[in-house]
Amino acid sequence: MNSASAMIEITQLSKQFGAHVVLRDVSLSVAPGQVVAVIGPSGSGKSTLLRCVNLLTIPDGGAIRVGPQRIEFDGRATRLPRDRDLAAFRAATGMVFQQFNLFAHMSVEQNVMEGPITVRGASQAAARDTAHALLDKVGLLGRARTMPARLSGGEKQRVAIARALAMQPRVMLFDEATSALDPELVGEVLGVIETLAEEGMTMLLVTHEIGFARDVADGVVFMRDGVVVEHGDAARVIDHPAEAATASFLERFHRHRR
Repeated sequence: MNSASAMIEITQLSKQFGAHVVLRDVSLSVAPGQVVAVIGPSGSGKSTLLRCVNLLTIPDGGAIRVGPQRIEFDGRATRLPRDRDLAAFRAATGMVFQQFNLFAHMSVEQNVMEGPITVRGASQAAARDTAHALLDKVGLLGRARTMPARLSGGEKQRVAIARALAMQPRVMLFDEATSALDPELVGEVLGVIETLAEEGMTMLLVTHEIGFARDVADGVVFMRDGVVVEHGDAARVIDHPAEAATASFLERFHRHRR
């Protein structure tokens, strides 16, 4: 793929905290409508990579482009871009975290309405219409007036997805969106992500759900020690990894499939 046609383009991204190097010249791209899953052991830099794409963590070097918006980092300053540029960049990248981060004092619909009203200047009526459409999409319209404390973990995560979608992002980022859920609730969240994939949403997701990555993602990136060890077609990387480190990581997954 020509990198110029990518929806997400990450170029030689680096990040360290003190003496600990977390990302080392990471480069990858995601085409419009493509789903790319990032897999790897704990501590490999996967979550930091997503936080850098959303500028929740500021890289020390490299560049990130989402759609037409490109930001370069030269390592000489860690300050954020000016507020307007930062808001525009973050608005283009919806992010869903391991923890749900819902506003506990707001109902489900109010959580989804808040961003469009405060950031985009939407009217209450327009924001409510959008919230109801998105809650219907994730199967929670009937819970619109419910407070977050009365929701299951899976329901909270589906509300978090609706809230991110309410900002009309160009791309969606998922950071281990099912890792905090009880096993019986994982499927309902993965089902929403799969629906978004079928609808053509560009997505970069960090996941430990290897079977889901194989079946739903177009591409897979395997990271270890802050570097991209292997990347390519999802089924090829997972079923026939070219690198020994990738094969070792996936050994348990393949053993369970037998």
